[in-house]
Amino acid sequence: MMNKFMSFFIILSSLCNVLSTDEEITIEDYNGDPMVDYDSEKRGRLLRLKFQSPVVDKFLQAMGNTHSYTSNGDLFSFLRDSYPLPKGLKQPYNEYDFVIVGAGSAGCALASKLTENRNTTVLLIEAGKPEMLLTDVPALAPYFQGTDYVWQYYMEPQPGVCMGMIDQKCFWPRGKAVGGTSVINYMIYTRGRKQDWDRIAADGNYGWSYDDVLKYYKQMEKSDLKGYEKQPHRGRDGDMPVEFVPIQTRLSDAFLKAGRILNHPTVDYNAPEQLGFGRVQTTTSRGHRYSAAKVFLHRHKNRPNLHILHNTMATRVLIDPQTKDAYGVEYVRDNLLFTVFARKEVIISAGPIASPQLLMLSGVGPASHLKSVGIPVIQNLPVGQKLFDHICFPGLIFTLNETRISFIENRDIDLRTVIQWLHNGDNLISSPGGVENIGYIKTSVSNDPDPLVPDIELIGIGGSILSDGGPGASKAVRRGMRIKNKLFDEAYGTIDGTDTWSVFPMLLHPKSFGRIELKDNNPFNHPRMYGDYLKDPSDVASFVAAIRHVQAMAATAPFQRLGAKIYPAKYRTCKDYTFDSDEYWECAVRTLTATLHHQIATCRMGPDGDPEAVTDPELRVRGVNNLRVVDSSVIPRTISAHTNAPAIMIGLKAADLIKFRWNLK
Repeated sequence: MMNKFMSFFIILSSLCNVLSTDEEITIEDYNGDPMVDYDSEKRGRLLRLKFQSPVVDKFLQAMGNTHSYTSNGDLFSFLRDSYPLPKGLKQPYNEYDFVIVGAGSAGCALASKLTENRNTTVLLIEAGKPEMLLTDVPALAPYFQGTDYVWQYYMEPQPGVCMGMIDQKCFWPRGKAVGGTSVINYMIYTRGRKQDWDRIAADGNYGWSYDDVLKYYKQMEKSDLKGYEKQPHRGRDGDMPVEFVPIQTRLSDAFLKAGRILNHPTVDYNAPEQLGFGRVQTTTSRGHRYSAAKVFLHRHKNRPNLHILHNTMATRVLIDPQTKDAYGVEYVRDNLLFTVFARKEVIISAGPIASPQLLMLSGVGPASHLKSVGIPVIQNLPVGQKLFDHICFPGLIFTLNETRISFIENRDIDLRTVIQWLHNGDNLISSPGGVENIGYIKTSVSNDPDPLVPDIELIGIGGSILSDGGPGASKAVRRGMRIKNKLFDEAYGTIDGTDTWSVFPMLLHPKSFGRIELKDNNPFNHPRMYGDYLKDPSDVASFVAAIRHVQAMAATAPFQRLGAKIYPAKYRTCKDYTFDSDEYWECAVRTLTATLHHQIATCRMGPDGDPEAVTDPELRVRGVNNLRVVDSSVIPRTISAHTNAPAIMIGLKAADLIKFRWNLK
């Protein structure tokens, strides 16, 4: 017990460090929101999320300790995983067989598989730092949206969306860590429908049909799903654990029962045969997060042929302008500029925002745009010109007439709970931000002719975005979404921190799409990101239809026994509309427009002759030799999936493509 208690002390201490700045933690106002302060010209590097954690408060009360916490440097670096160069090397080599930029979900899987051959040398470059004890805690996922484990990206302002967010800007956090977004996401494991991948292949992308990619999903999985793992489409011998969340509320059962009443069977929602509802499947083991780094790198970091440089920023891929051969990478480490050479290939795995940015900085992209920011054009390609994203609406909230039925942070988290989680991993701290269920539906407005292709994913919550509210609570979810405090309090203040139920409808196949462009030729400046959400009226119609479907669920007996009643949120942005009208719900969706961090297609693959293709079906950058992109940015069309598992699959498949190209065993 003493060891567990000391572990708890370490976790709380590191929480104070990871959420602090170089100043004493205080609550400061920005536009009336006790949340952030930042320099608008350096957003992302200077942004600081500041909030008080009730877990920390309760521990300090129990200890009779009134410390104030400051941080000068990384005082708790000993809690982080470490990736020293093997065999006592002080500096990396000047040349490797492969140089991979980005240790995200795909990059980790790719590096691990390539270095199974001990004669193949790989340098893996990552701008972020290694994960730590706290990132293993599923319930803390919302907290990390405002830390330096995240690229603090913001979409360019778009009228009519994110109206309830600070500065009316949509927040696009992406993982900045060894492990990428898998270190800070909600751990939801979905693969995409069979039809999604078959359509990608039918477009001319050979090797990407469902049967082709299923091999890699099964290869990665170590599933334990109450019998589902025995089905032929599941894997049990891989390295990535996939499990049900160990503890759920009664709301989860009500969700499944309501689904069955409305003809949605309870299924393994990753099965190809039918649509339905199910318990959420997560990349966790015994209630602890398993990131791509933990799965694919940690056990292999002492391989002499795998070198990992974290806190290292790639600034340019070196490409010979005459031969168009990629031959190396420039990177900055400890404020010094270095060059590393690649004997075989450079592979960009920096994610759907940073990968197109790095390509364009290297002279690969739309010629007119590159010239406008002073970058010599090496290859004219439509890099960043198409971007799809999954957005959701988190404001559909139902009050309940029973207490102690949903997750409530103030009520349910205390020292005993944390100790129990450390020991067994089987309480609410193992919940990925309260997510309990996933359901796929085909709404009445869907125009897809295939009955097995949904247009909406329903994310069932064992509570709502109010569950971490109330006096002294963290309010981490709303803050992670950058919702304005005043708007939130006006809409929900009277029920904040009470027992509620919510479903987040997520638009799976938006017709609207955006783009990414460079701000300038400085690699340390974020690119300009245009989401162009809800530009197509059919996207709005799908959201409204999904809201009506959730209301039908709430009207079934399982939820009526709990007294489920929709709460009439009063958004100041929607005061001209009658509550529960279609016009009101459109306004509500435009007020609380939240990304699920599933951007794709910015380096989309496509066959010969596809004018929108940046890469070919083997992920090679068109017109440039020895250069590939391996991450979710290559996915060419929308898929019914959270993109972590597809990104890992892409990394594993790319490893086989590369091994075949270079005759590696």
